[in-house]
Amino acid sequence: MSEAGRWAGRNPDKDVVRNDVWRTLEADGLAVGPAWSMIPNFVGADVAAWHLAQTPEWKTARTIKTNPDAAQIPIRIRALYEGKLVFAPVPYLTEGFPYLRLDPTRLKANGISFELAATAQGFMEHGERIEFEDVSPLDFAVVGSVAVSRLGGRTGKGAGFADLETAIFRELGIIGDRTPIATTIHSAQLVDAARVVLESHDSPLDYVATERELIATGNTTQRPGGVDWDRVRPDQFETIPFLAKLRDRMLKRRAG
Repeated sequence: MSEAGRWAGRNPDKDVVRNDVWRTLEADGLAVGPAWSMIPNFVGADVAAWHLAQTPEWKTARTIKTNPDAAQIPIRIRALYEGKLVFAPVPYLTEGFPYLRLDPTRLKANGISFELAATAQGFMEHGERIEFEDVSPLDFAVVGSVAVSRLGGRTGKGAGFADLETAIFRELGIIGDRTPIATTIHSAQLVDAARVVLESHDSPLDYVATERELIATGNTTQRPGGVDWDRVRPDQFETIPFLAKLRDRMLKRRAG
């Protein structure tokens, strides 16, 4: 396996911690499928989802969003069975539309199993295609992670999708100051806080759920208020088809 992830080189310090986590998951048999360059699926993902579902915010949430990765399939299944409206982005944001809505009532009426709808292939086929602006205000947000600290710092696979997505939702008012941001990981993905430094564009985590425990981070770091378009990389505009038009709409919204 190559020691360089798909998006390596953007932040060498983060590359090192990512590589350490991916190597450990694969070497110790903790990954379900390949881990490298991915938000890794892991042994015990269903138990981590159960831990997250014990939070009071989850129990009262009616609208949630998750990242599209396999590690969070148990979260989507649980949410749908609990009657929650689920939103998930297109994997890698490579289509002309960014988001999909999973309505459990609609899925049931159409004879679509929640287990199928919770997979990336399933929600791409059976979810309702929507724009960012069509996502309902969120009661709970789940992001994918490669490495996480107990203090709420996280790093993803290096593409910058989660930070960009959260900033967009913040600016649109879809994620507010009180919207919990959480992740599920294997306990082997926990690292020292000094190894996951929060930058100005990062959104700290409120909850980290593993196969062993639920961690309330207590993080009070201020979240970014919106998108700093000057920090969006040229390759993101190249690989995300709708991003330039979304930027234009959001800048017009700011001006208006």
